[in-house]
Parts: sequence; structure tokens; C-alpha cells
Amino acid sequence: MTCPDGGPTPLYRIYESATRLLVPLAWAAVSRKLRRHGVAPARMHERLGHASLPRPAAPPVWFHAASVGESLSVLTLIARMGERLPDAEFLITSGTASSAALIGRRLPPRTRHQFAPLDAPGPVGRFLAHWRPRAGIFVESELWPVMLVRARASGARLALLNARLSDKSLRRWGKRQGTARFLLARFDLILTQNDPIAGKLIGLGADPARVRVGGNLKSASAPLPVDRETLSAMNAALGRRPVWIASSTHEGEEECVLAAHSALLAQHPDLCLVLVPRHPERGEDVAALAAGAGLTCARRSRGEMPGAGTQVFLADTLGETGTWYALSPLVFLGGSLRPIGGHNPFEPAQAGAAIITGPGHFNFSETFAPLIAQGGAIEVSDAPGLAAAVAAWLGRPGDLAAARRAAGDFVAQGRSVLDDVAESLCSALALEDGDA
Repeated sequence: MTCPDGGPTPLYRIYESATRLLVPLAWAAVSRKLRRHGVAPARMHERLGHASLPRPAAPPVWFHAASVGESLSVLTLIARMGERLPDAEFLITSGTASSAALIGRRLPPRTRHQFAPLDAPGPVGRFLAHWRPRAGIFVESELWPVMLVRARASGARLALLNARLSDKSLRRWGKRQGTARFLLARFDLILTQNDPIAGKLIGLGADPARVRVGGNLKSASAPLPVDRETLSAMNAALGRRPVWIASSTHEGEEECVLAAHSALLAQHPDLCLVLVPRHPERGEDVAALAAGAGLTCARRSRGEMPGAGTQVFLADTLGETGTWYALSPLVFLGGSLRPIGGHNPFEPAQAGAAIITGPGHFNFSETFAPLIAQGGAIEVSDAPGLAAAVAAWLGRPGDLAAARRAAGDFVAQGRSVLDDVAESLCSALALEDGDA
């Protein structure tokens, strides 16, 4: 198989040369981070391209995703493709310890996980020599130049899945359009989340014949897992108290959430807030913010449960978000009160919750716009607005029930995306041809 037309640009050659020199520094940084999370040395060396698992008999179909959310969004797709391709083997790579832990608990059949190699010729070369993937599928905006170019040169067909492009990325690549065109030409298929993103990628030089609108894969992901034992214990501890969730909050947002909760307590003195920071390691700082706001707090990371006087339950652990969503019919989704981009609204909607968001959800604008229009979510901009939105739904159960139904209907509309994406990938990447 030959590579697409268009040779490496001078900028790409400079980047490739620089990565050779920077591998020791990059390795020092990533290995230190993985070590802090208790990752075994053999697994840490996967980032240098040294595999810790044997290669399967059949060349695997390789998925690469950077974040936890991206990783989990493709596991349902892998399971569906595994049903369609009963002899196929799968490999999923990601970069963080948290993603590895979550993926490891939810791997579909015939699937294995490895940490992604550093984007440099040595690590990428070792990775490809061992795994020899028949196809590579990159999720969302994760474009590592050396990985893309070397994988395509090895004969693997490539796809970009759930593609999105922020305005900042568009401006950056627009200044390097020749290199953008060269990298985008490595893909046999680019599936975007919406028409505007498709247009932007074509404007950067992507071949229009290879660009299709595929919808948002996260709409078809399996619901987050729920630990029934923990859920039962929480329900027993909370009793009949009303509960609301603030999930995936970032630094600078918790102050707003806690201020809203303080205001809500004046109307609902037994109300409990379940606060789920995006990064659980910030638990100590968030607990200090709650104390500074004069609110009593119990912490999940310490094995505590909410008591009768607990006003904030700080869920500062990893992998339990689905359990917290099952506690309450309304969820504020963070990463949106500041210009962070927001987080995946399909997860709380799948759990049966109505959603509140801030205005900074630009990474999910194509999702939130129709979700808000259909009544499954509302947008607020500050603490008073957040308090008012929660109070309105707490005080009008009929309106909350209608919003929950609208969110559920919105999720149901997206479930056909999964089969369409699987069909597009199998066709463009020749996965049903039987050629390794």
C-alpha cells in the first residue's frame, strides 16, 4: 500500500528531528507522572514503544485516544465492531494512568490496552514493529505527526474519528497549512462531529472525498457503570434528603458551585451537594474551599459517608461518576463556567438526569445547542443563575421530569450513530476484506 500524495514539509522534518533529541526529557516527565500513579516499570516503558503484551496472531485494529472520555467513548464501538468482525483483534492506546485504569476494567473481548508511544521515531518505530496494526483510528483531535506519518508508511490504513477542531487549533494550523494538508492526507477517512468542522478541515487541505459527517460517537457510548452496593449505601445515608450533582468541575468553578449551594440551603436546608471534581487529586483544595464557605463536608477518598449534617459530599475518587449520577435527577456539568470547553452531556443524560451547563461548552456546542433547544438542558452563567436553575427544578418536579424526558429522548436519537460509524470504518479501512 502506498502513502497518499504529498511529501513531508520542512516543518514536519524539523519536528521529527527535534523529537529525536527531546525523547529523554519527555520520558523523564511522563515516567515521573506514571510512577506517581503507581504504574509498574514494564508498563511505563510502553511509552518508549516497548510492548508489555505479545502481539496477537491477527494484526490488530488500533484505536488511539488521549483522554479518559475519548477512550471510553470508543469502547462501545470496539465491542460493536468485534461483533461485526469476529476474527478481528483490537488494541487501544492512551497516555494517562487514569485512562489505563478505567479502560482496563471495561475492555471488550479480544482487546488489549497499551500506553501510547512518545511521538518520536524511536518509540513509534518500536511500537509499530511489534504490533504491526492493519489500521489505526485516531479519536477526536489527537494528531501526533510522527505517529501518523510512520503508521501510514507502515501500510496501515488510517481514520480520524469524532474529529473536532477548536478555533485556537484552526488558527494554529491555518498558519501551517502545508503541514496540515500533509498530515490530513495520511487519513483514508475523516469522520467529523458536524458540518462546520468538516468545512474547517477541508479548508485546511483535507480531501473532501475523504471527509464525512459522522455525528458524535459519545452519543452511542454505553452508560457509565454504577456500583450498586455503593449506591445503596449512599441512598441509605441520605435518606429522603434532596440531592444535586456538580460534576467534572475545574479550578475556579467550585467557588461558584459552593456559593450556589449556600444560597440554596436557605430554601432547602437539608439539601446535599455531591461535588465531583474533574481531577480527584484536587480533593484537598476543594475540601478547603468548602470549609472556607462555611459548609460541612465528607470526603469519599477518606471512606466517609454523608451524615445528617453533611452539606457537601466531596466525591474525590476516580471511576465512580456513574454511581453519583444515579443519585440525583439533576446534574450541573462543569468545565463550562470558565472557557474550558465543557464535558460530555451524554453521560448524565444516559443516567436519566436533566443537565445544567455554563456558557463555556464550546467543545460540545453541536451537542448542547439542540439539547438546550429540546429542553433537556439549561444554560447559566454564574452562581445566582446556577442556584436559580437548581431551585426551579427542585420546586417544580413536573418541569424536572419533562427536562429528564427531553434529555433521554435526545440520547436515543444518537444511538444509530454507532452502526453508521462502524459501517464507514469497515468500508474505508477495508476491515472486512480479510487482508492483514
